[in-house]
Amino acid sequence: MLIKIICGQMEVIPGRPDLNYQKISTLIRQAKIKQADILLLPEMCLPGYLIGDLWEQQTFLDDCSYYANQIAAQSQDICIIFGSVATEVGKINEDGRIRKYNAAYICQNGTMLPGYLGRNFIIKNALPNYREFDDARYFHSLQKLCAEENTALANVLQPVAITLKGQQLNLGIMLCEDGWTDNYQYNIPSILANKGAALLCNLSCSPYSLGKNKKRYRLFASQSQQAGIPLIYCNNIGIQNNGKNIFTYDGSSCVYAATGKPAAALPMFAEDMLEFTWDTETGAINTADLPIAPQQETAIIYHTLRYGTQQFLKQCGIKKMTIGLSGGIDSAVTATMYTDILGPENVLLLNLPSSYNSEATKNIAYHLAQKLRTNYAIMPITESCRHTEQQLTATPITNFSDNTIYNLQLSNLQRENIQARDRGARLIAAAAAAFGGAFSCNSNKSEIAIGYATFYGDICGALAMIGDLWKHQVYALGRYLNEEVFKDEIIPNEIFTIRPSAELSAEQTVGVGGDPLVYNYHDYLFKAFLERWHKITPADILRWYKNNSLASELGCTDQIIKEAFPDALTFIADLERWWKLFSGFAVAKRIQAPPILSLSKRSFGYDHREAQLTPYFSREYYQLKEELLN
Repeated sequence: MLIKIICGQMEVIPGRPDLNYQKISTLIRQAKIKQADILLLPEMCLPGYLIGDLWEQQTFLDDCSYYANQIAAQSQDICIIFGSVATEVGKINEDGRIRKYNAAYICQNGTMLPGYLGRNFIIKNALPNYREFDDARYFHSLQKLCAEENTALANVLQPVAITLKGQQLNLGIMLCEDGWTDNYQYNIPSILANKGAALLCNLSCSPYSLGKNKKRYRLFASQSQQAGIPLIYCNNIGIQNNGKNIFTYDGSSCVYAATGKPAAALPMFAEDMLEFTWDTETGAINTADLPIAPQQETAIIYHTLRYGTQQFLKQCGIKKMTIGLSGGIDSAVTATMYTDILGPENVLLLNLPSSYNSEATKNIAYHLAQKLRTNYAIMPITESCRHTEQQLTATPITNFSDNTIYNLQLSNLQRENIQARDRGARLIAAAAAAFGGAFSCNSNKSEIAIGYATFYGDICGALAMIGDLWKHQVYALGRYLNEEVFKDEIIPNEIFTIRPSAELSAEQTVGVGGDPLVYNYHDYLFKAFLERWHKITPADILRWYKNNSLASELGCTDQIIKEAFPDALTFIADLERWWKLFSGFAVAKRIQAPPILSLSKRSFGYDHREAQLTPYFSREYYQLKEELLN
């Protein structure tokens, strides 16, 4: 028997079940026109997923229930499988609020079919509580419910029986994490297959990160191959914003044949329908060829940043952007990306030189704006900064505790910070309001890691678009924009060759000084602190340094390390300087930083949860330090 299945890859709008219901209804109508037998929709496609404590609003939950019943009513002549929240009146969660489940509904003939333990829905078992997820705060797992009802999870897990064309078919329905079997006690796909499932269906609301799709392909291909039955992965697109991170959802919905080979996949970041037929006798999947998503890392970074930023601006109603253009790579890439997204007429670029800015960077900024054909202005800040310094140092301050009068004194660092704040909090913010729209934060991940930014200066803005890119990734994105997107030298070549510098003092100017970071080394050091599954500490770094394995462990070169640090003393001093900032004062800056568009395995923000603590060095660290210095 041939069964036609459609996987609806839809944009989910978090917190808007009304709008998502409209999309779902449209997909149902289209699926019926195409004479589909089964329509699969993503996990939490009705309410959205990362919506914070909106889960605690009863009227919101009531609306989700209402729209779920409306979807079920449309299941005449088609089987609809979709994800939403399920509530259970009379039962409470551990927080004392009404019981909620992350659930899948299977609807046919205008009604919801039986699910688990007498409920009319399938219940998610594996509730993630890592990175951006906090599911146990809101939802009750199947395993907990089984413990309450004194029954074994393995006995409860069963395929769902549906009837199509007069025949019964057993479908193994999973919700996202239930298919990620590596770190969980139960292998749910295997259990469902062993109990007679003829087809595995994974409904997901799975945010994108670099490298994640490759891992998922390996995992799900292995599951379908071991079970000897096809597997469908149905994911949504869109963004979900928890206030500190913007997560993109790439879709990439796909179907795997019983051999484990991917039969077809939808493109990233596109609303689309994956259509195929399934032969229930042979298990064969028949589908038309579909385009392959880009695999090269910088291409994926570009498409993800562009999509995520575009959706963020749309969500916030921002149609214009103002960007401080310094002549460095970070602001150049940010300005070029916003021009690509919004069009040059909706972008205002401001060059804000002080007496320390070189002719080289000022010329780069001018030529970039000219190439992009944006709005552009030069607004010098020397006089306004001098005025601020004069006010601070010349205004007498009275100490009423002893009736003395004194004047404030400014250090060189404080004078540098005045420039950064004058640019950000005064000029760029005001210009953005006058131009209309918002202004950008141009900080990259390397700078955010150690707080190489000024409070209320260059770390403010509506969005840190490149805040999850290490410096070397920013350079790679700049080259990609020139070579593949604009196919022209939009970003001047000099940007890729000059040494980066904040240009805030005579000692820190292009051609004289530069940033204190050796990016070819520090990018990889900070990445080890943050992105490894088991966090790397200074003790690990010293152990690898002592064993001459540091370069291979970090992924940089021995030559870079030797050139930067001629001996153990300078290496240790550098390590301690940045670790103290990374785990110390930089945390305060990260807490106040704008939302970051997340791309990596771990980005700053809610993805990397941290408390404001004093820096800690372990006993092993001090032992290794003593050995190396002696």
